[in-house]
Amino acid sequence: MRKNKQKLFLFSLITLVSLFIVGCSTGGTTTVTKEAQETSKGALETIKEAGKIRIAVFGDKAPFGYIDENGKNQGYDVYLARRIAKDLLGSEEAIEFVIVEAKNRVDVLKANKVDLVLANFTVTDERKEQVDFANPYMKVAIGVASPKASLVTTPEELVGEKLIINKGTTAETYFASKYPEIEQEKYDQNTEAFEALKDGRGAALAHDNTLLYAWVKDNPSFEVSIK
Repeated sequence: MRKNKQKLFLFSLITLVSLFIVGCSTGGTTTVTKEAQETSKGALETIKEAGKIRIAVFGDKAPFGYIDENGKNQGYDVYLARRIAKDLLGSEEAIEFVIVEAKNRVDVLKANKVDLVLANFTVTDERKEQVDFANPYMKVAIGVASPKASLVTTPEELVGEKLIINKGTTAETYFASKYPEIEQEKYDQNTEAFEALKDGRGAALAHDNTLLYAWVKDNPSFEVSIK
């Protein structure tokens, strides 16, 4: 099984950049195997020979990864990516950003389209079957945002309603497992999902709570009603 697994992030093995890591965590630890160490060395040599590192980030998920009004990549994950490029290759510009959606983060890595993923990637047992994670850099929880005029304060209130979800997210898996009776209205992009909430195509939207807090700050008619 592990021979077929792709290496999501290889830099925790190097002291220089050991503080830069991938994903969000719901708890637990990650063990680095000897096989992963050997694969890491080969991947790092390839990156250095290329003179750049290819990093997958979001394009519409502020504050983690987004494109600003000048067409530049910005966000917390983007900041970390630039620091990794500088520490590894000597320049923050020695980087190629590849925009991904939540649903294809694993796919682009397995297809060797990127060297690593820095896209708010929660560690789960299912994902660990396909990729290797470094130690998490933050902990988040699943939250639910809804209009202040019709707040949804418990998951049970969503039965008979539509819950807006981004495909490939932890929220999708969680609600499908814990609340299969809740109908999910699914979208590929974050911007599509939030527009759907604004348009009333669902009673609420489930996502990482950190993302929701940032969004409701700019959309005061909504509230993170389940935290």
